[in-house]
Amino acid sequence: MILSDTRILEEINKGTIQITPYNRGCLGSNSYDVHLGRWLATYKDHILDAKKHNEIAYFQIPDEGFVLYPHVFYLGATAEYTETHAHVPFLEGKSSTGRLGIDIHATAGKGDVGFCGHWTLEISVKQPVKIYHGMPVGQLIYFPVDGIIEVSYNKKSDAKYSGQPEKPIESMMWKNRF
Repeated sequence: MILSDTRILEEINKGTIQITPYNRGCLGSNSYDVHLGRWLATYKDHILDAKKHNEIAYFQIPDEGFVLYPHVFYLGATAEYTETHAHVPFLEGKSSTGRLGIDIHATAGKGDVGFCGHWTLEISVKQPVKIYHGMPVGQLIYFPVDGIIEVSYNKKSDAKYSGQPEKPIESMMWKNRF
């Protein structure tokens, strides 16, 4: 079951869902539109190693836009800061974004109860496409949780992505033991 617009509004009023900045015009029938923030990043190395900290280089999207190219993996972030304290948030790309050949996440569409931060976007494109900061790129949908959450994500000592800033965050896979 997905929360409806009225339920999302109720949860915002209760404080269990927080979206900053919030714009009522971004609330759909059962989702909330999120936008591309100003920062992008790419990995510095051509070959990434899952056991090592792979550094990224940040750059800002200029007001006149920026062209993304295929075969380059970009990290971006939502302009919106969100908190979800009683539901499971899912981030999906908007159909208009997909129809431009833009994928906004490789695998990480699901958030955890207690996630607080800007969403890092894992961006790839099928052909060159010009993008702009502030453009709508995705939508958050919320699922109720069945049962009591023992420890929410923002209270876990090993939460690698809690409190994500407005800049994208690189993979923290290297912090796992394997």
